[in-house]
Amino acid sequence: MLRKLVILGIFAGGSAAIPSIFQANPQLLERLLGTGSNAPVQNISSPAAQATANSAPQQPLGRKVLIEANATGHFLASFKINGRQVDAMVDTGATLVALNASTARRVGVSVGPADFNHQVNTANGPVKVALVRLSSLQIGKIALDDVDAVIIDDRSLGTNLIGMSFLKRLDKYTVENGALMMAQ
Repeated sequence: MLRKLVILGIFAGGSAAIPSIFQANPQLLERLLGTGSNAPVQNISSPAAQATANSAPQQPLGRKVLIEANATGHFLASFKINGRQVDAMVDTGATLVALNASTARRVGVSVGPADFNHQVNTANGPVKVALVRLSSLQIGKIALDDVDAVIIDDRSLGTNLIGMSFLKRLDKYTVENGALMMAQ
């Protein structure tokens, strides 16, 4: 019994150290997964397949992605918007995907001053936004075309947000045990 407790303790301690290892060296995860991602994102097939992943290879049962929460409880990951890598936070409180203006330019979305003709309420108060449609938004094996989004001035939006205009088009998304699972 004592031997089982010691083994369990070693396993739990080692498991707890894994996220901090990847946070300290994001390139390590990139090399292991071969995804070009700098956030702890995993493509998974199903909970049963994940539990038996070490025992036998499984055929994928769909497109699923798992994002571990960071130390502050946020779900940060690398997405591809219009084919370009973008770091963003998944935000179920955001109605639309929201990009700051500099990220929008980098992914090929052009907006001018006249396009900022809508007002939305944010956590920091009302701001003017430009409504756009992104050609594609992808994370891991999950990909959607024609995703509604808003562009917000860089001073008003420091972090790109993946909101409900992406999430509601998935088959499901759930948060359990500090991880966000998305399935298409």
